[in-house]
Amino acid sequence: MLLLPPSSQYDGGPKYLDPDSPEGSSTDGWWFEAGMQRTAVPSFFVIGPAGEFGIHAGQWTPLHKTVEGWVEALALTHHASMWAKQTKITGDAVDGIALDAFKPVREVMGLADAWWRGTDSLVAIYSGEAESPPFPKAALR
Repeated sequence: MLLLPPSSQYDGGPKYLDPDSPEGSSTDGWWFEAGMQRTAVPSFFVIGPAGEFGIHAGQWTPLHKTVEGWVEALALTHHASMWAKQTKITGDAVDGIALDAFKPVREVMGLADAWWRGTDSLVAIYSGEAESPPFPKAALR
């Protein structure tokens, strides 16, 4: 079991990594619940068929290519929160962010959620909730 720092999104995310019994099938792939959630949310955190970390809320939404990517994103979030000015942009305004001068932070192995680094700046975009059906379309991205 691995105790995790709270995520800035997803109501804190799982409290710890402690995979449970698999669910799914050999044809569609197996999912493992990733661990106990910090709060009641309309989804659960899972490790997907190819080792991805994501949320399942009636539909599978992979957030990171690996569990390690999720852990790296948590560590980066914690580090950035201590040093950076934070600006939160939601909804359609996210589409206006120009990332041309930024490079992806490969360590987070982002899929629906990803980080980019630029000169003296970091940008995180969380679109997992926006891509999951139970969440309102105006959810954070």
